[in-house]
Amino acid sequence: VKRQKMESALDQLKHHTTVVADTGDFNAIDEYKPLDATTNPSLILAAAQMPAYQKLVDDAVAYGKKLGGSEEEQIKNASDKLFVLFGAEILKRIPGRVSTEVDARLSFDKEGMIQRARRLIDLYKEVGVGKDRILIKLSSTWEGIQAGRVLEAEHGIHCNMTLLFSFAQAVACAEAGVTLISPFVGRILDWYVANGDKKTYEPSEDPGVKSVTKIYNYYKKFGYKTIVMGASFRNTGQIKALTGCDYLTISPKLLAELSKEHVKLTPTLSVKEAQACDLEKMHLDEKAFRWHHNEDQMAVEKLSDGIRRFAADAVKLERMLK
Repeated sequence: VKRQKMESALDQLKHHTTVVADTGDFNAIDEYKPLDATTNPSLILAAAQMPAYQKLVDDAVAYGKKLGGSEEEQIKNASDKLFVLFGAEILKRIPGRVSTEVDARLSFDKEGMIQRARRLIDLYKEVGVGKDRILIKLSSTWEGIQAGRVLEAEHGIHCNMTLLFSFAQAVACAEAGVTLISPFVGRILDWYVANGDKKTYEPSEDPGVKSVTKIYNYYKKFGYKTIVMGASFRNTGQIKALTGCDYLTISPKLLAELSKEHVKLTPTLSVKEAQACDLEKMHLDEKAFRWHHNEDQMAVEKLSDGIRRFAADAVKLERMLK
């Protein structure tokens, strides 16, 4: 009887943290009722191959053809349109914002990212969605972070900095004044398991959890407004160990597991504790950023690997559209 009364881990988590669905699948969004949703090229590629979403693919192809130009331009336009069609459908199902990613192949092209981000916002406008409901996802390279700075300050476009693995990336994002960052938890753990002797970690000792905890504490101690959204989880232990983080973006599989768990959750992250921590404020110009980021072997390898993976999935998506 007592167990029935206790809320699920997912419901408890929602009291302390904004829960975001990490998916392009509408059914999962309907089921778990998150506030926001995030997508990326890999998630859109997976969803676009489901028969249920064939109409969106057809509409995107028709749009690309209608605009004309070279085959390459048509495919690029169709691809952007597909991202926006998915985003617009997701927004019908959530009260908050959807994250839409700029092509990872532009990760080292500041102007290219700014241009593509503005294009995505224009496409959303065409289907009646205002920029207040969109987060544009950019790779957390130096160029990506500076693109985010310009988009936020000059164009009022909210940015979500993704593929974030190092403390240097987090500091530079805060200084750029972006809306939100997505530090990756699971991929950090993957690297340590693959490259170290230790194969299992307690959630509180998990290197990904520790990374996000440090970033959260730094932001709260120094009063940065940028939202910290933990991402890329491998298990529910990592999620529960970050209870109290601003936002957490979670896959449908792990949302399902959390909805079936009935354990007491207590916040592990809090503004009060963050303000008491002993972190010192840093300022990073480009040279300092590149040096500090380069000192973190895990972050260097995972950032480049992440860009390559998203770029490869963007190519697969284009091939499918073609």
